[in-house]
Amino acid sequence: MNRAAARRRRSHFMVGLMGLAVVLAVLPLLLILGTLVAKGASSLNLAFFTKMPVPAGETGGGVMHAIVGTLMIVGTACLIGLPLGIGGGIYCAEYPGSKLATVTRFVSDVLNGTPSIVVGVFAWTWIVATQKHFSAFAGSVALAILMVPMVTRTTEEMIKLVPHSLREAALALGYSRWRTSLTVVVRTTLPGIVTGSLLAVARVAGETAPLLFTALGSQYLSFDLDQPMAALPLVVFTYATGPYEEWHQLAWATALVLILVVLVLSVAARLATRGKFRQNG
Repeated sequence: MNRAAARRRRSHFMVGLMGLAVVLAVLPLLLILGTLVAKGASSLNLAFFTKMPVPAGETGGGVMHAIVGTLMIVGTACLIGLPLGIGGGIYCAEYPGSKLATVTRFVSDVLNGTPSIVVGVFAWTWIVATQKHFSAFAGSVALAILMVPMVTRTTEEMIKLVPHSLREAALALGYSRWRTSLTVVVRTTLPGIVTGSLLAVARVAGETAPLLFTALGSQYLSFDLDQPMAALPLVVFTYATGPYEEWHQLAWATALVLILVVLVLSVAARLATRGKFRQNG
């Protein structure tokens, strides 16, 4: 009985310790969300989403130009980065022993650990300095570079979970190797690939440093990817460092919108993962 009681005490102690670790891990996120809601929620209204910025020192206005800019920059980055990342992940998973797959895997791991500001300097050197002007397209390229390695590695890991018997069954039915990969393997792991893609989009949506070197920012609504363009992270940076209290309020509200966008993408990724597990069940 003494041993059983001692084991129960140790078990309760370890469970409590793990619970405390969970609370400490979640606490920073709750504090961030609470601070953003407390300081930024009051500035959220219809005008915030539908109007342009007002001149410095005046009250009111919104960040419609930054919302449109974020959608265009991140959307273009997805068009560039997702096909490259998914294609690279499929190749690395289907031909794991090839030299190209080994090099791709190594480069992806290195890029995953590269600071985003370094990628911003790279995009500035090869695109902005060459064109001799800032542009939203350069920002999209920088975000795509950050997106590709994450999508590549997640896609590869998802495809590795597909049983070899499924590939062999498709090949036995007369499917070619490429057709098996695209119509059988990729379709089986599609929820996992979507999850990795959404997480990559959430990862780059809040990046500021690459956009400072490329898109630069703008106070005007623009649809031209070859010109400077506003984005939500740039608005947060500009308004938070500005001298006006109205700008600070807009910065808090913009940061709240940005983190809500990331939260929605993360929840969508979780729902896609849950759908995958249900299909497997």
